Amino acid sequence: MGRRAPSAPLGPSHRGTALARLILDTTILVAAEREGLPLDELIDDEDDIAIAAVTAAELLVGVELADAKRRKNRAEFVESVLALVPVEVYDLGVARAHAGLLAHTHRSGNSRGAHDLLIAATAVECDRLIVTADAAGFADLPGISIRTPG
Repeated sequence: MGRRAPSAPLGPSHRGTALARLILDTTILVAAEREGLPLDELIDDEDDIAIAAVTAAELLVGVELADAKRRKNRAEFVESVLALVPVEVYDLGVARAHAGLLAHTHRSGNSRGAHDLLIAATAVECDRLIVTADAAGFADLPGISIRTPG
């Protein structure tokens, strides 16, 4: 049976805000790597952060597809993320949430990206707020809350 990697707070908060359970969408990590988006503006020190298994796959694909000029830096960035941020697994609970979200999108006629739905299902099952640079990918999905830059 699949087990989630333990999530631990990252240290004392400099803002004194309450702990938030966050899941980082691939878009926010790509923006951090490519554009230098400062994640500390979106994530407090005490926040409990994780990524979905599909986000790990998307980041690793980015390394595989990077040209020779960017591959080394991208690989270092991705490996640092994977070393520091726990990965939530796709297990039966996430599969059930995924099925519910897929049914919702079919009924509403509002299709979504397959990976966005996997991230959303992980967020629902693990009770996490999605930190994303692509709010539209998660808009109007039941049980989903998002945080965006800006």
